[in-house]
Amino acid sequence: MLIKRKSIEKESSMHPSRRRSAAVPRKAALPRAVISEHDGVRNLHLGTEEFIQGAMRIDIPDAIELEYTQQMMLWLLFNREPQHIVQLGLGAAALTKFCYRQFPQARVTAIELNPAVIEICQTQFHLPPNDARLNVIEMDALDFVTHPAHHNSIDILQVDLYDAEARGPVLDTPEFYQACAHCLTPEGMMTVNLYGQQPNHAISLQAMQQAFDAVVWLPEVHDANVVVLAFKHAPVMDFSVLDERALEIKTAMKLPAEDWVEGLRVWMIGD
Repeated sequence: MLIKRKSIEKESSMHPSRRRSAAVPRKAALPRAVISEHDGVRNLHLGTEEFIQGAMRIDIPDAIELEYTQQMMLWLLFNREPQHIVQLGLGAAALTKFCYRQFPQARVTAIELNPAVIEICQTQFHLPPNDARLNVIEMDALDFVTHPAHHNSIDILQVDLYDAEARGPVLDTPEFYQACAHCLTPEGMMTVNLYGQQPNHAISLQAMQQAFDAVVWLPEVHDANVVVLAFKHAPVMDFSVLDERALEIKTAMKLPAEDWVEGLRVWMIGD
């Protein structure tokens, strides 16, 4: 998860995209994980408190607090019963916890490189221990998606990979997104959080479009976050069906899915 801290506090009261190849190690100098609290919300930071890597409302720890994080569940409009959900980048574990609670039939896997993030999620953000359905793994996301054992095994892939500097997604190449596509089942989907300057979004979108049959996105929120939904195989986008499904999601899961459908309408007009 990633968001500029001042944008959240404002609501409640450039840099070029950096790309990495498989040859560059990231494990050596991982930042420490720290927390802050503001108006009943606990925030996760890496290194400094400039960027929020995730958030949890203390009174309702299993809810998804941030709007863009809620939008990462956009795939719900197209898949009601995923069997395997994978999160690349644990953040404050909001998506991992939500999927674990809401989809009892599904396996939920989270991949996180920084052991300090895993530890603080377990001690401060109510992340449950691993069990038969939940598996939080300390691992590089690139190693995970390029491993043949994971190919064609994931229904939903949620990607939110940022370091403490937040210059752009840590993994953001056509090769990375192609590896993500290989991991998905035929009807699988990937959601990605793009944070940063608008010109960099176009570069990331082009990389995804090389690997996926269809790529759509929602309007920007939190001053810099754009959530993208990529389909391994393009679906039929019937807005009458999406409107009905959005109402079901809103009723059952308390997520603003009607706004997502309106965002998709905006995308279609703009596209």
